[in-house]
Amino acid sequence: MSLTVNGIDEIKALNGADLGHSSWLEIAQERVGTFADATDDHQWIHVDVERAKEGPFGGTIAHGYLTLALLIPMWSELLQVEGVSMAVNYGLNKVRFPSPVRVGSKIRTHGRITSVGDVRGGVEVAVDLTVEIDGSDKPACVAQALYRFYA
Repeated sequence: MSLTVNGIDEIKALNGADLGHSSWLEIAQERVGTFADATDDHQWIHVDVERAKEGPFGGTIAHGYLTLALLIPMWSELLQVEGVSMAVNYGLNKVRFPSPVRVGSKIRTHGRITSVGDVRGGVEVAVDLTVEIDGSDKPACVAQALYRFYA
């Protein structure tokens, strides 16, 4: 369920807010293959289904950067910001991939706003994002993302 805020003042009031979870997203081999084509990263652990069965993960896995890229649609499920002129992804402070995402598994993200600070013309929001794997105690990805919203 998405939280909607309107304007810079309402964004500032989110400091420390737990944004909850996105919905589950299944990772299909087709998506992994498309990402491999887009990035020219065709390592066998991602794209060779037969060989990967005998590999260290027992099957193909998603690229770490695919998992990271999927934060975009999952993040958009957590927070909707209205009443601003522009929003930009400002970058990441830290990213780790503690556990592989096996093809066929489901992931979702949990978000918590860790800080909101003023920048020229708007605010910068730091969000701790954790990508969870359905049925696993270990996350697929932990990242702190920075977003800027301008009045």
